Amino acid sequence: MKIERIEMSLSELHEKLPHTLGKNSENRLGLLTSIDGGQLATLLLNPKDGTAGLLVSPLENNSYRSFTPQLAQFHWFERALFDFFGIVADGHPRFKHLLLHDQYEGDFFPLRKIALPANFQNVLPRRYEFFEVKGEGVYELPVGPIHAGVIEPGHFRFSCFGETIVNLEIRLGWVHRGVEKRLTEVPWQKAHFVAEAAASDTACANAFAHAIAIESILEVKVSERAQYLRTIALEIERLAMHVIDVGGIGTDIGLLGISSAMGRLRGKALALADLISGSRFLRGFIFPGGVRPVSERKLSEIKAGVIGLRKDLAPVIQILSENQMATERMKDIGRLSRSLAQEFGMVGILARACGIEYDSRQCFEQGKFPELAPPITTELGGDILARTRVRIGEIATTLDTIEKLLDGCPHGEDKITLPASLPANATGLGIVEATRGELIHLIFTDEAGKICRYSIKDPSFENWTAISIAIRENLIADFPLCNKSMALSYSGNDL
Repeated sequence: MKIERIEMSLSELHEKLPHTLGKNSENRLGLLTSIDGGQLATLLLNPKDGTAGLLVSPLENNSYRSFTPQLAQFHWFERALFDFFGIVADGHPRFKHLLLHDQYEGDFFPLRKIALPANFQNVLPRRYEFFEVKGEGVYELPVGPIHAGVIEPGHFRFSCFGETIVNLEIRLGWVHRGVEKRLTEVPWQKAHFVAEAAASDTACANAFAHAIAIESILEVKVSERAQYLRTIALEIERLAMHVIDVGGIGTDIGLLGISSAMGRLRGKALALADLISGSRFLRGFIFPGGVRPVSERKLSEIKAGVIGLRKDLAPVIQILSENQMATERMKDIGRLSRSLAQEFGMVGILARACGIEYDSRQCFEQGKFPELAPPITTELGGDILARTRVRIGEIATTLDTIEKLLDGCPHGEDKITLPASLPANATGLGIVEATRGELIHLIFTDEAGKICRYSIKDPSFENWTAISIAIRENLIADFPLCNKSMALSYSGNDL
């Protein structure tokens, strides 16, 4: 998609952002990053008109006045900036490392490409200090980073009074793999293999966002058939994820019949993915320029599979929805207010369960969206019950959308031929509504047309804060269910 790049000073940026991202603004923060360590690159999105602007501000002496005290959604972005570029956010209320752990050297900033100032002094010790809650009867309960089963690693430090959670601090970064740096090292023609591996359960959405970003740099448009097939694949990925996440709710409530049935039906959703792409996780299907070929016979089989899956899902979802014990277990637990969801820039299911009507499929070009985007499903409760109902609602709209796309899918070419090289000093942007919400890929090329900076913002990056907020004043026993209702990604966050 097109992106307007605007150069402005830090003082102009500080003057502009509070108004541009204020409570009554139509804009939202896409991401905050840097290209080589010498500037801030602030991506602003306007969902109303589907436009994006990139504000590039040169840094003075490697630091700037923190935006977090005024705009809370900057808080993790600014900590990540220091980890990867060594850029200091002066006045950040809780300035410490985010993703790079104790074993790294103190002055290791892996994405920085220009020298640090001669007078630079690292003010942060590499040892991580958890927030400490004091008072008689308050104790700490550490959980993780290693968990039972196949769950990815994350550390949760609970401060509790009796069974009540007073504070939760989350420490991630255990599966940081240097994905963004690697994307600047591989040939751009092969980069989609790395991009889709950023998070295995979001392979299609990441490949899709990568393809959009590359195609925007090249200023090319893929065929109508490829647009349809990409969108069908994206919705199949959403369907499979929503089905298993609703099943996970059944597991944590103790309704093992629901869990077992949804696990089996997820297998049917993954079979649809295999039909369209040859991979149950949609790997290798979407790439810049198009998609792998799909026969009409396969599309007919997918249509039949969608009809059958809708029929199989209906009674299972009805049992869960009408179960009074399940409703009481979810209602008013893990509640997130609309105001805090807006303040911290939450996206996806979490935001829509608080009544926030934001779905990037309605706003930004991604395949056949927003033209054929489904209606937005929202709830007002902001609790586990609301999040589950939004998920169930989106299962229905996703099935409808897949059928509509299959009926309208035209014949034609599956891919186009791309130029041999990327243009110099260009910027590319891809925005996709992944299962968990707004996913962004932002790409910069240098004077030689090589990718010099590749930035990914997974929706979980913004949404992990929601668990810390929602679980306060709830019981320890409520945490697993609250965590499952948000179903966030460790890999997508850690990159």
